[in-house]
Parts: sequence; structure tokens; C-alpha cells
Amino acid sequence: MPRRKEPKIPDAILDQLLAGADPKTAFDPNGLLDELKKALADRALNAEMDHHLVGEAGAGNSRNGYGRKTVTTDSGKFELEVPRDRQSSFDPQLIAKYQRRFPGFDDKIISMYARGMSTREIVGHLRELYGIDVSPDLISTVTDAVLEEIAAWQARPLEAIYPLVFFDALRVKIRDEGLVRNKAVHIALGVRADGTKEILGLWLEQNEGAKFWLRVMNELRNRGVEDILIAVVDGLKGFPDAIQAAFPDTTVQTCIVHLLRQSLDFVSYKDRKAVAAALKGIYKAVDAAAGEAALTAFEDAACGRKYPAIGQSWRRAWGEVIPFYAFPDDVRRILYTTNAIEALNSKLRRAVRARGHFPNDEAAMKLLFLVLNRSEKEWKMPPREWAMAKAQFAVLSGERFLKALAG
Repeated sequence: MPRRKEPKIPDAILDQLLAGADPKTAFDPNGLLDELKKALADRALNAEMDHHLVGEAGAGNSRNGYGRKTVTTDSGKFELEVPRDRQSSFDPQLIAKYQRRFPGFDDKIISMYARGMSTREIVGHLRELYGIDVSPDLISTVTDAVLEEIAAWQARPLEAIYPLVFFDALRVKIRDEGLVRNKAVHIALGVRADGTKEILGLWLEQNEGAKFWLRVMNELRNRGVEDILIAVVDGLKGFPDAIQAAFPDTTVQTCIVHLLRQSLDFVSYKDRKAVAAALKGIYKAVDAAAGEAALTAFEDAACGRKYPAIGQSWRRAWGEVIPFYAFPDDVRRILYTTNAIEALNSKLRRAVRARGHFPNDEAAMKLLFLVLNRSEKEWKMPPREWAMAKAQFAVLSGERFLKALAG
């Protein structure tokens, strides 16, 4: 029979704490857990004061009673007795002067905001669950602290070489000068040489074009990126010219997943399965010549004649589709099975849909950054196909990829 695991806190202490109390109420507001939290906080503050008085700063100093402070925690509010000293030099670390929120409370607010809850929804949630009344302005103040984190994150140094970078965009509605406008949020998802993924940056722009993309590319260079082996794009206007100017050796590849999705946008629901199967012959072809022959066959077939816009869209992007055929199957699978970027987009769109529209650019950036930040923490392992793709990259790109592995 397996032995019972020894508790971290002895049962005798827990029994003593619960003596004469109803265990069911321990987790209620102002219940045993809150009382214990308050007692521990008071004990820690007094220990801090003792340490302060025996140090160099305590020479000729002594205690001078207590001041009361009501603090907000993640489970309610309680009053702390903060020790004071005669020289007023004591600055507690547990909860600093003028701080009214207990450590962890701000994290709770930011977590709710990251899940797409609006400021007023968070206020209602805190009131309903914890009986805490906070103002929408407080929520905004807490989440505004993220803006500094975004600025630091957007300027952080990057890897010197990325074998793959996916560039994608989604549209968000933002109030600007009294009107709600559609703006594009661009995301760069890099894949390192070991197959792990990293969000390189987030850019919000109303008018995208060659100048905008050249600025993005130069920003990546200034942050330490020296080379990108393959850049996968979603037909972004002006992007190929911009990336060739900043990274002349990079292969620009149209995202096959997005090309397929755009193709199916033209198709009625009952024809989608048949059209998707017909298009498979194009991107599964052995080389560019076979792919173009498959595209011609599609255009001449019943599906192609019924939906001529599909063939036209593939023809327009054909210059950026052709590089795809030079890659072996293992690399192709990474390019058209873009589960990472698709899953990421799904989370971002869900958060944006829940919000509807944003009052300004900063509100949009706060939410999207927090969603991206949470998503990055979930990425543990490289894609299954990466082990085989890595060997192919070494053959295709030679020293460029080996340099990335060495870095």
C-alpha cells in the first residue's frame, strides 16, 4: 500500500488554525485564508522593520507605532498595520509606500485583459467574484504598465540568422480622430535553427507599402538579424522589394496556406471539398513546370471555369509560388502546414472579436502583445517535421544554415 505523502505544513498546525472554525468558510472573503494572509503580511512587515533598525540606516532610529493601510488583494480587501520609524526612513519591500494593491493583484488584471475582457468586464468580474470595487481608470492604469514592456520587447536583440520567418497580418478596428478605421497589425514569427519559435515583432499600420516594409526590415537588421533564409509572406504589397533591399540572399515565398484560403473564399460551401482537392495537385507537384501544368489543368476543368478568379489569383502570385517547388517535401510540409501561425492567428482573432473595436492604437497593442506573450509560453517543442527539414536546410543553404546552428 503506497505511503501517504508528507504534507508541507504539518497537520497539527492546520488543525490548530481550523480549531473552532467551519472549514467550508476558510476560502470565503475575510475567512481564514484572508486572515492568514493578513497575519503573514503583518509578520513580514515587522520583520522588515527589525532588519531596517539593526542595519546602518537604523542608527539612532526606533519604532514609532503603526500606520493603517487598506490593500486590495486577488481575493478581497484587508487592512494592514504598517510599522513606522521615527526618522521616516523605512520603505517596506512587501508593499511599498503609496502602493494599495497586494503583489499578484495586477497580474490577475493583466491576465483577464489578455483573455480579451474589456475594462468594464474586468470591473464587473472583480465585483462579482471578490466583492472588490475598482474603477475602470485603475484597470487602465494597471494595463498601461504593459506599454513600457512592449517598448522593451519590440527593441530587444534578436538572433543573427533565422531559417524561416512567417510574416502575417490581421485587421483590427480602431477609433481614430472620431472614426472607427480598419488598421493592419503585422506579426513576424521566426523559426530558429533548432526549430523553436519566437515572435520577432508587432507593427500596427494603416497604410502598408514598400516604405513601411523597408522600415520593418531595417528595424530587424538594427536588432541584430543578419540573414533570413526563407521569408513566407501573405501577398503583402511591397514586401518582396523591401526584403531584397535589406536581405538580398533571402528567398521570398508566398504562404500556400493563405493562397488556399483566399481561393476558397470564392467558392460556395458545397464545392469547397472538390476545389480544395483539385488545388492540391498544384502545390503537391514535383516541380514548377508540373505545378504550372496542374494550374492550367485546373483552369480548364469544371471547377476552374466555374471559379475563374481562383486561377487568376494563383497566376498573379506565381512568381512567389515558384520557389516553393525547389524545396524537398520535408521543408514544403513546414511551409504549407503552418500550424504555429494559424493557431496564433486564431487566438488573436478570438481576442479581437471579443473586444469589437479599440479606443486607440495603444489599447490594441496592449491586448495583442499580451495574447502573443501567453502564446509564446505554450511553445515547448519544435514541429515534428523539423528534424528532417533541418538536414534539408543544411543541404539547400550550406554555410548560411550551419552558421545559424553554430550560433
